[in-house]
Amino acid sequence: MESDSKRMSNQHLTETRFTDFDLPAEVLEGLEEAGFEFCTPIQARTLPPLLEGQDIAGQAQTGTGKTAAFLVAVFAHLLRHPASERRKPNEPRAFILAPTRELAIQIFNDAKPLNKGCGFKLGIAYGGIDYDKQRKHLERGVDVLIGTPGRLIDYMKQGVFNLRSVQALVLDEADRMFDLGFIKDLRFLLRRCSKPEKRLSMLFSATLSFRVLELAYEHMNQARKIEVKTEQVTADRVEQLVFLPSNDEKIPLLIGLMRKHQPERSIVFTNTKRAAEDIVAWLKGNDFSVALLSGDVPQNKRQRLLEGFGAGQYNVLVATDVAARGLHIPDVSHVFNYDLPQMAEDYVHRIGRTARAGASGQALSFACEDTSFYLPEIEEYVGQKLPIGQVSDFIATDLKPAAKRERYGGKRPRGHKRPHRGKKPPSGKKPPSGKRPRRRRPRVRKRA
Repeated sequence: MESDSKRMSNQHLTETRFTDFDLPAEVLEGLEEAGFEFCTPIQARTLPPLLEGQDIAGQAQTGTGKTAAFLVAVFAHLLRHPASERRKPNEPRAFILAPTRELAIQIFNDAKPLNKGCGFKLGIAYGGIDYDKQRKHLERGVDVLIGTPGRLIDYMKQGVFNLRSVQALVLDEADRMFDLGFIKDLRFLLRRCSKPEKRLSMLFSATLSFRVLELAYEHMNQARKIEVKTEQVTADRVEQLVFLPSNDEKIPLLIGLMRKHQPERSIVFTNTKRAAEDIVAWLKGNDFSVALLSGDVPQNKRQRLLEGFGAGQYNVLVATDVAARGLHIPDVSHVFNYDLPQMAEDYVHRIGRTARAGASGQALSFACEDTSFYLPEIEEYVGQKLPIGQVSDFIATDLKPAAKRERYGGKRPRGHKRPHRGKKPPSGKKPPSGKRPRRRRPRVRKRA
């Protein structure tokens, strides 16, 4: 894992060091392995009460170090509070719940270096891949369980694990749980955990709305509310610009901007999968290294694409809103909103993929014929009038033809047969010709 601290500017960090806290030596070893030295504001404010055993509900922008804050607190709590002798192997000691697969994977990967000196058994469960492999791993027993609601409930109902011995609980991106409709699943899991007074509970969210706070009051032990806000809703190091193209000008404008800026790593967001496939075809035809990420891309392929994008195998990632939150992709210099999102909050989450951890970036948005009426709501939400760019200055006039349009996902599972249309023919016989068979009148025996 590339250390967040190494990427953060001095303006993004506080003068508080992790060594200033009373942390176990094993946790400090993990922090040194991960390259963490100074705390971010959310870390500096949440760690003191957490290390004293107080529950917290924390609010901070994405990319500000929330993951490291709760992982350090969880590991320190488990080291200082040994497990009960009655605990069974299939009872995890810490339970970390995330709304999306990508976020769960990110937390799991961030936990590995921090766990180097602690030696806890880490486990992860999420949908879309490795059902039996994940199940067998959890059956052998883990100390820290990270996952998404659907797969976790599936395993729990089968008796693979239970949450009666949980000593530390983390709810990450709690507001996103509501947005994705996971609140019933979330309550199902929380009601099967140990009692709030017997565990350390943490809730982190981009917004502490009334419904999120209600969740905290119901399932936590007098949680302390901690808010870390900036003056701007969007990252202050993101240079934002809006273009007003016609629908036919969007592809030439996108390619022209990419040729002009030459971004090493960029994300193009669109509202529909069909538009994303068209963009991929045009970019490939014009010699860009590009990958597509949408909701129906299988999970194993999605992970390969993200790993390839992070490693520099692809320079451009075309994505629907599945990638707008819960992902940390380092060194994204440009975000292109090919379509303006319908929700102003989604705009903030999209452009938050760049300028992370104190870096700078650019967000270039297209307010076209179909999406320009979303612009006033976005400007009101971010609290500023977005500057307008000149479309004619960047239009590419020498476009190459689009490559063959590829279809991603949507394939029939292996072994699945296309259903026969119409009446199913008897085995070994030809299907009916379509003519109605002639019905024979039954014979009637005459009376003698």
